[in-house]
Amino acid sequence: MTAPRRVLRVLYMGSPDFAATVFEAVADRHEIVAAVTQPDRPAGRGRKLTPPPVKVAAQARDIPVLQPTAIKTAGFRKRLNELGADVAVVAAYGRILPGPVLETPRLGTYNVHASLLPWGRGAAPIQWAIIDGLQTTGVTIMRLDEGMDTGDIALQRTLDIAPGDTAGSLAERLAVLGAEAMVEGLERLAIGTLPCTPQNEDAATTTRLLTKADGRLEWTVHARRVSDRARGVDPWPGAQAGWGDQAIKLFGPTVAEGNGAPGELLGLEDDGLLVACGEGAVAFAEVQLPGRKRLPAAAVLAGQKLRVGDVLT
Repeated sequence: MTAPRRVLRVLYMGSPDFAATVFEAVADRHEIVAAVTQPDRPAGRGRKLTPPPVKVAAQARDIPVLQPTAIKTAGFRKRLNELGADVAVVAAYGRILPGPVLETPRLGTYNVHASLLPWGRGAAPIQWAIIDGLQTTGVTIMRLDEGMDTGDIALQRTLDIAPGDTAGSLAERLAVLGAEAMVEGLERLAIGTLPCTPQNEDAATTTRLLTKADGRLEWTVHARRVSDRARGVDPWPGAQAGWGDQAIKLFGPTVAEGNGAPGELLGLEDDGLLVACGEGAVAFAEVQLPGRKRLPAAAVLAGQKLRVGDVLT
C-alpha cells in the first residue's frame, strides 16, 4: 500500500514569471500559508502600477500575500513566525534574506536557482549561460544561507541549451524544470531523505545583472560569440547595433557563412539579414528600426531603409 503524501506548510517567496511557475507546482501539492513578493511597481509605456506574477498567482488561489518594503524588521519576523510554516521556498525573490528569516521555518529555507551551482551564482545566470556559450545548464535546489547562492546543494537537474534558445525561452524551460525539482526536493525533505552537500568554492563563479550596454554587439569577434550575445540579451536589453547616428535592434540570430568587414551588411539569406563578423557571419531573422515595429529582415530591406554594403557599428 502506498504511503500517504505528506503535505507541508510552505512559506513561498518569489516575484517574476519564473517564480510563478514554481509557485503553481508547489501550491498543487502543499499548503502555501503565504506568498511573500516584491511591491507592485510601474511597468510598460503607461507606467501603470503592476503586481508581480507571484502575487497574481497567489490571489487567484486566495493565498495571503505579503509585500514588505523591509525584511529585517521585528514586525516582519513576527508575522512569519505567526504563519507556522514547516519550510520556506524561495525562487527569484530579489533580495538576500537575513539569518533570522531563513531560520523561521522549522525545516529551513530552500531556493531554486537557475544554474548548476557553484557555476553561475548571482542575478543573471540564465543570460550569461547563453552569452558565455555554454551548451548545458540546469537548476539547483539548495538550502539557503546568508551568502549569495552559497548554500549547500540538495539536488540538481540538467538541461541542454538549444541552438535557438534566447534568455527568455531558456528561462521558461528552466522554470518548469525548477518546479519539478523543487517538488521532488520537498517530498524528500518531508520524509527526511534530502541530502545537502557543501559547494566547491574553488569552482564558484558569479554572474552580474545585465545593463543596457550589454546589448551592444561587437562585430569583430567570431560569429558564434555574436550570436550567443544576441540570444543572451533577448528579451532585455535586446541586441543593438549602431546604424549611422541611430541604434537598431536585431533578433533571431543564426550563425552563417559570409565574409566582409565586421558589421557589413552582406545581403539577405533564408535565415535573415546577413552581417559579417570578425570570423563568419550572423543572419538575423528580424530587425527593429528606430521608432518602428519589429519586422522580418526581408521587409526592412524591401523598404530600402537598410542597404547591402551598410556597416553597423
